[in-house]
Amino acid sequence: QVQLVQSGGGLVQAGGSLSLSCTASGLTFSTYTMGWFRQAPGKQREFVAAITPSGSSTVYADSVKGRFTISRDNTKNTVSLQMNNLKPEDTAVYYCGADRWSGLSRLSSDYDYWGQGAQITVSS
Repeated sequence: QVQLVQSGGGLVQAGGSLSLSCTASGLTFSTYTMGWFRQAPGKQREFVAAITPSGSSTVYADSVKGRFTISRDNTKNTVSLQMNNLKPEDTAVYYCGADRWSGLSRLSSDYDYWGQGAQITVSS
């Protein structure tokens, strides 16, 4: 069966950096767009970043552009999110997702599989 297993996350002060990784199994990873979403308490899940199957194109939410970087290694079935200059408003549970058909979608409903989530907490 398909599994997306996340690692990373934690607590950091504002201005600090953290990274997340997501390793996929049970699917042909190189054919899936991979995305990162986040969900803060009491809010809907929101798009953060996505990367095409080949890794040639990326897209970011305006709120993280210039601070976060999404990347992938198709030889390791892994997608990563490097987060720099973190802000308290970045605090949320972060999820990786895999989308086979919709391209660089910003819609969580387009993603077929999800990781278990990882807490990111940024203190002021």
